[in-house]
Amino acid sequence: MFFALALLAYILDKVFGELPGKHPVMWMGDFIQAFERHFYRNSILSGGLLVLALVGLSLSLSLLAVYVCGLLPAWLALPVLALMASTGLAMNMLHASVAAILTADHPRQAIRLLVSRDTDSMDETAVYKAALETWAENLSDGVIAPLLYLLLFGLPGLAVYKAINTLDSMVAYKTERYLYFGRVAALADDAANYLPARLTALGLVLVSAQRRRAWQCALRDGNKLDSPNAGWPIAALAGALGVGLAGEAFYHGQLKPKPILGDALGPVTEATLRQGLQLRATIDGWLIALLVLGVLFS
Repeated sequence: MFFALALLAYILDKVFGELPGKHPVMWMGDFIQAFERHFYRNSILSGGLLVLALVGLSLSLSLLAVYVCGLLPAWLALPVLALMASTGLAMNMLHASVAAILTADHPRQAIRLLVSRDTDSMDETAVYKAALETWAENLSDGVIAPLLYLLLFGLPGLAVYKAINTLDSMVAYKTERYLYFGRVAALADDAANYLPARLTALGLVLVSAQRRRAWQCALRDGNKLDSPNAGWPIAALAGALGVGLAGEAFYHGQLKPKPILGDALGPVTEATLRQGLQLRATIDGWLIALLVLGVLFS
């Protein structure tokens, strides 16, 4: 396992956040758009070829980066690899993006940047609920999952995961255009996030002051959403905070019914969002401590 690499990458993201310049995910997005312009067919074959192309390219470039770093002096190779790996971890950006809802002059416009649902008719409660769901779900997709694959497989594992996750965010929609084209991307993302989503839920249970309730809500409600993974961290966070999350929302002008996750013991307010975001300090502490232990005993 790559404990030292994962530890240094996480610390770099914690201290510096996003590095200047074009983010690797944006390059992946450019590749997806170019492939779609030239080779789009609403078929599983065409979408599958896109997945193979981007995953193969990401893997090849990451292996090349590892090889080049292997030519550097040992004291320099690890920091360079960690700096590259830190671009795949999004704790700082995620936390800042969600926390921006608290200070935004127009919260509905701010939440629009983070969610795919319609926001024009949202009231204050709906905005805070959407922010908490974004925090929980992306804690898995943007932090725990990439960190896990970095830990297990090094930079190539992280690169492959980010490629799959970017594909899911861009083409894995159940719309007329992407129903078949995005099918392989959606399945790949479901598989890649199966374990991280459940580890994220477990982590939220452990850092919660209401561990029993958070655990019960995760077990009871984790599988209630259409996504096999998104419900787990959302349900755990809902239980930790004693609120109900998810529920019906408008997408592309149509009301989509969704079950409520958690126990609605109180309203979702600005204070609830602050309480959810405050879990970051404990999560950081747990992750860094576990990685340090891994370095010491590996």
